Amino acid sequence: MTVTTASDTAPFALTAAEIGVLPTAEDALHYAEHGWFLSGRIFSDAELDALQEASDRYYAGHRDRELPARPRTLASWTAADGPVQRHNDYVHFESEEIGAILRKPLLGAVAARLARAEEIRVFQATMIYKPPIADEPSNLVPWHFDKHYWSTSTSQNMLTAFIPFHDCTVEMGTITMVDGSHRWEERPGGDDSTRHFAARDRSELEHLVSLNAEFNGAEMRTVPVEIPRGHVSFHHCRTYHGSGPNRSDRPRRAVSLHLQDGSNRYRRYLRADGEPVVYNHDVMVRRTADGMPDYADPDFCPVLWRER
Repeated sequence: MTVTTASDTAPFALTAAEIGVLPTAEDALHYAEHGWFLSGRIFSDAELDALQEASDRYYAGHRDRELPARPRTLASWTAADGPVQRHNDYVHFESEEIGAILRKPLLGAVAARLARAEEIRVFQATMIYKPPIADEPSNLVPWHFDKHYWSTSTSQNMLTAFIPFHDCTVEMGTITMVDGSHRWEERPGGDDSTRHFAARDRSELEHLVSLNAEFNGAEMRTVPVEIPRGHVSFHHCRTYHGSGPNRSDRPRRAVSLHLQDGSNRYRRYLRADGEPVVYNHDVMVRRTADGMPDYADPDFCPVLWRER
């Protein structure tokens, strides 16, 4: 990878200090083998303070832009939903301040190293707030992997950056990986894996991941990733992950920033019953010359990093 420096005129540049945060060759090998990676420090305290303040304004109703449509599966918590785990999609589009912080080139450069990609674009941004209620059922996120919900994407190399606003510990219900599960083959069957985990029974998903581990002759080794403030956890789009209850005395706050490599494009994908899968983007983004959803629409899928 050719890394630009701040003295270059390229639009995507890193300072010397930021270059030191980039994954090493050994780090990239760890990601390829295990399907996840904990970065060095990417965000400053000031950036995370600003992100949390912007999120408070967002929860209070502030929007810089309104979504052009309301997809059927849009995650959009409002106060009327009560003290459940909050999920809000497209925060990078609706809030200019949140979007500007999330578009940090260093974040994209780290992702590019891990994915071995020349370009990284945003795919989706979901803001998450896990309330400090130990027995709140919605706080438990069952095992799943993200590519199941991105069946209309051609890439098999997408990844997610999990960005907490604070130190994120096991007590708070941090993200937990099933180590190496991105290398598993899926057990054949008629399961409709495109349904989001929130629309499925948790015990069903627990059973499915166990069956897939058995099918691959693999040990199901789970790794909770404790994330110091400013650091970021990355995982491959086929890595099974989930999270547990928040047993702390404060909310667990984060953005799950889904990322796509520059080669990703829309593809038509059918469920087993013949029905086409529709991702939220498909009614949001602009159209390509041949009338297909454009997953490179700069309003919804801005570029974070591009090699010179």
